[in-house]
Amino acid sequence: MSAPQILAPQQPPSRSAQWWQHHGPLRVMFINTVMDVGGAETLLLNLVDRLRSPWFAPEVCCLKQSGALGPEFRRRVPFFARLLAHKYDLRVLPRLAWLLRKRRIDAVVTVGAGDRMFWGRLAAWCVGVPVAITALHSTGWPDRIQWLNRQLNWCTAGFVAVAQAHARYLIQEEKLPAEKVFVVPNGVDVERFLPGQPPPRLYQELGLSPEVPVVGIVAALRPEKNHEGFLRMARNVADQVPQVRFLVVGDGPRREELEELARSLDLQQHVLFLGTRRDVEELLRLMHVVVLTSHVEAAPVTILEAMATGRPFVAPAVGSIPELIADGETGFVVPPGELEIHAQRVVQLLQDAALRERLGQAARRRAERHYSLESMVRGYQQLLLGLFCRKRGVAPPPGLEELWSAQPQVVPAELPACP
Repeated sequence: MSAPQILAPQQPPSRSAQWWQHHGPLRVMFINTVMDVGGAETLLLNLVDRLRSPWFAPEVCCLKQSGALGPEFRRRVPFFARLLAHKYDLRVLPRLAWLLRKRRIDAVVTVGAGDRMFWGRLAAWCVGVPVAITALHSTGWPDRIQWLNRQLNWCTAGFVAVAQAHARYLIQEEKLPAEKVFVVPNGVDVERFLPGQPPPRLYQELGLSPEVPVVGIVAALRPEKNHEGFLRMARNVADQVPQVRFLVVGDGPRREELEELARSLDLQQHVLFLGTRRDVEELLRLMHVVVLTSHVEAAPVTILEAMATGRPFVAPAVGSIPELIADGETGFVVPPGELEIHAQRVVQLLQDAALRERLGQAARRRAERHYSLESMVRGYQQLLLGLFCRKRGVAPPPGLEELWSAQPQVVPAELPACP
């Protein structure tokens, strides 16, 4: 598969060096709506943290309130918030345009669809920002692209998908122009998410012992994550492995109804709802098996985190999940909605420690090889800098030859039919 032709015309090294010395680093503004705790927001935090370098100066703007992760962003990069007072606040456009002009932004990256995608790209066009791209992380809600947002495709330099199947979805279902769709796989911090034992205090906090088998799900309590399916699967597993415990990591407005469902399934002695946690890497080390039961997905970060931690995963064959999990090698991929099969795979792993160890080790190797945070950052560097250089007609900065000569991390989307 060949790389997209986004490199700029060649220039003499001395002229390129002079141009970049005068211009300075590429100033990139990432625009989101609110920074609540979630997979896309965590990815963005990792991305801007690693993107900072002599040639990249990332900044972040939240159209609404900063959210739970706002303080984390503020500690790392210039951060702006509260530009959009309400859904119909048209004054967001001059506010955002003023901010982009004042900060001398070279590239805008809108993270997700909706208002951030519309106002971010429109403001970028109004003030002449050279490059505007949209990074999408979901199939369907919340990244469903409505009619109004489609009208700005002409001024968008690229759309970022997180996997090949996701790219096919964006082209075939969302009708995005194929020549503008690029794939930058999600990445995980393999230095933070490491195999190992959880701290003893965690067992004490949760009232567990190391001998108890633990199954976990890490996902916001949203309808598409199908926690109802998880709980029904948990009932099946508990009938076969009575000592099992289940951890639900994540929060949301559906928590009360899900807790009620757990009680109705007589799972109150088996399930712990932990809410939002900042020690996910330690919780994953405590789990023997990690699962998802989602209706729809793109490329879930929780799968990558579990892989890096050396934990086998069981998940449905939706979205790009079959690209992430090598079925039978790093975990199991099951038919969507087949909760009995889902439960069988979980029980199989709980009852076979050698199988868990083999799949977990293979998962760790796969995460290191294909889904490191460094590879994701490299992909964004290549795409942003390449599009900017083409737009400005300049060569990349001196010293980044390796970035351009190495195997590209950004690849054009393939176009076979969706499975």
